[in-house]
Formats: sequence, structure tokens, C-alpha cells
Amino acid sequence: MKRRQLLLGAASLMVSAALVSGCASTPAANPAPTPTEDPSGTITFWSSLAGMDKVAAAFNASQDKIKVNFETIPNGAGGGYAKLSTAITAGNGPDVATIEYPQLPQFVSNGQLQPLDAYIDKSATVDKLSDGTKALVQFGDQSYALPYDAAPMIMWYRKDMLDKAGVGVPKTWEDFEDAGKKLKAVAPDAHLASFNPNEASLTAALSWQAGAKWFGTEGDSWKVGVNDEATQKVATYWQKLIDQKIVKVQQSFSDEWSADLASGAVVGVLGANWSATGIQKRTEASGQKGQWIAAEVPNWGTPAGAFYGGSSFNITKSSKNPAAAAKFIEYLSTSPEAIQARGNTGSAFLAFPGLTPVAQKAFDASYFGNDIYQVFDKAYSTITPGWQWGPNWDITNTALKDAYGKLTTGGKVKDAVEAAQDATVAGLKQSGLSVKE
Repeated sequence: MKRRQLLLGAASLMVSAALVSGCASTPAANPAPTPTEDPSGTITFWSSLAGMDKVAAAFNASQDKIKVNFETIPNGAGGGYAKLSTAITAGNGPDVATIEYPQLPQFVSNGQLQPLDAYIDKSATVDKLSDGTKALVQFGDQSYALPYDAAPMIMWYRKDMLDKAGVGVPKTWEDFEDAGKKLKAVAPDAHLASFNPNEASLTAALSWQAGAKWFGTEGDSWKVGVNDEATQKVATYWQKLIDQKIVKVQQSFSDEWSADLASGAVVGVLGANWSATGIQKRTEASGQKGQWIAAEVPNWGTPAGAFYGGSSFNITKSSKNPAAAAKFIEYLSTSPEAIQARGNTGSAFLAFPGLTPVAQKAFDASYFGNDIYQVFDKAYSTITPGWQWGPNWDITNTALKDAYGKLTTGGKVKDAVEAAQDATVAGLKQSGLSVKE
């Protein structure tokens, strides 16, 4: 076993070193032309994002040097990442893949992605990103992805139900609890929101917003704090909301959740900008047009936010034509034409400056009772810096979801956080990593 060193960049651009073990050192990228050269050839593109087939077709129509063959694969929950990882390892993966931010470090540390810097025009791509977004795709001094969307966590409310309870939009988490109590007083069967046990990444976002640092490095070791003080505060708070029945424990995207949104049993959604389409789909038949509004997530006393979701584009180790792949991912992540080609697939909020207005024109937001994109902008401006994802999100994600399965039978959010901490540390040590708690 050789050891390979992966430098992880933090959102503040302060870089720390982390040791990542593997059975072989990270493969060197294929020899690269400079970004000014004109690559050609055929490449393959795998993605689970809706509408990416249209984007690939638009790219093909825009020039005649590079042909993109597109393939839809399942999302992560449907086994897409397992398929991608297996294909890359076997040497028959795609040239370009879509990977969400939490999973990106795992693919990097496994040596399954190629650094982009030798292939892309950094001044026209990476250098234009915000520091917080850049930190999600850079490891040490190398870029392993170009980001697509930057999804700020958002709260969605039935404004008519807040009015009925006699409360305004909650500014703090204390306000949120108070609003939930007042809602119960006028609508005893209603819940202000849901707690979703199948969304471990939402727990991460809430903890991030509160100032948590689940992963970091100390010397040559990973430092794991899934149960750190900020996360404990979040866990205690949400347990209180569950106990008071202010929020309902239920799987997001389930039939039960959909029915509760339609009936008014749940009148709020803790989600992100991308939640808009799902909310509309589940509630418009119930006559709720104009009643739903977007709002910044309540905070702990100071405006703060976090990302909840988001995807990046990458060149895999399998690529035999990384220069052409890089040209395509520059188009995917920075071109207005790519956003236009994808069409109305949801309320996208893009990472690259200037693209969100293009997506906004494609999305009909008239269903909602306020300017949702103005809220997205505000939420994006308050993202808390310093968060980084660990080398194997699957361990933490699985442990949290497994423990959350006990919430309806006496389990506690705090117990789930502790279980996830233990499982994460044990899993990383089993992988041969040096870990500190």
C-alpha cells in the first residue's frame, strides 16, 4: 500500500493537508494541450440531471470538432455513483461525469478524476467563482471539477398559514419555534415543516449554517466533528421541535409527504432553490398558487447560510480525450447557451456569475407569492465559509439515515449524530486513514 497526499482547500482558501490512503498513488493525467489549442474527437457524458441530453445536443450543433454521446444514469440514491465508480475502475467510464459536492472528495481521493487545470482556461472559469463555491471543487492547488449549481438552503412557507397564526416570516430559530407553537394553536393538526430522516445532507447543511466543521485536518490526520458543539445544538433544537410536534418526522419526496403538503398538514419545506418545482407539483391541484413563498432560513442570531445540494462536472480517469472533455465542461458550466438549451427544468441557481438570470428567464415562478430569486440571492450571500466535505461521505450519510430510522420509535436526533460520528471515525480508520476526534 502506498500513501497519497490529497490537499483539501477550505472555503476561506486556507489550505490544509490530509492523508488519504489507497492501494495505488493517484494516476497521472494524460498529457495535456494548453487551453488555447483546439481539441476534437468523440467523448461520452453521463449525468442524472434532467435536460442534459438537450444540452449535449446543443453543444454538438454549435460546432463540428467534438461530438458528445450522452447517457442518462440513475441519481446517487438510485445507484448512479456505484455504476460510475465501477466503470471508471474498469477503464470504461465516461469522459465527463456529474458528481454532487459531498461525493466529490471521495472520487478525488480514489484517484478516479483528473485535475482540470492543465486543460481549462482558469481565468475564464475557476478564477471567476466565489471563494465558497471554488472551495467545493478545489483540493490543494488543483481543480477537480467545474461547479454547475450553487444551491443555497432555503425555507419555503405557506404565507396564508403564517398569517392565520398571526406570525411573520421567522428570522431566527427562536422565531421559528414560536411560529410553530402559534400555528398549532390555530391549526392543531398542522406542522410548520418536516424533519426528513432520509436527508442526511440536510442535517449537514443545518449544522454548517450553525458553524459546524464536520471535517477538517490536523497535521497529517483527518479531524472529524460530526458531533461537534454546533451540531449538538442543531440536534437538540430539532429534537425539541419533533417532541412538540411542530415538525413531522417523514421521508422527503414520499407519498405521505406529498399528501401532507397538498392537504395543509405540513405548511413549510426546508429545502433549497431547487425545491420550487417539487412544491408546485405537489400543491397546485389543491389551489395553493400564490400561497407559497421563499424565505431565508432562520438563523442563530446572525445571518448565515449553507449549501444544500449542488453538482459539478468532472473529467474521469477513464477519459482518453481530456482536452475535448474540458472544452465540453466549460460549455456546460459557463455558457448561457447551455442554460437556455436545458430549458425549464427547475429554479436553477448557477455557480458561474451571470448565468442565473438566464435560468430565471426559463423558469415560470408565477406560482409563488414573492420574488424567489431575490431570496436566493440573499441566501447565497450569507453562506458560512470554512466547510469542507470528508473523504467518504457515504459512511456518514448511511450512519445518519440508519439512526434516523429510529426517530419514530423513541430514537433521538442527538443519538443519531453520535452514531454517525462513531461510524465515520471507524470507517475512515478501517480505510487506513489517520483520524482525530
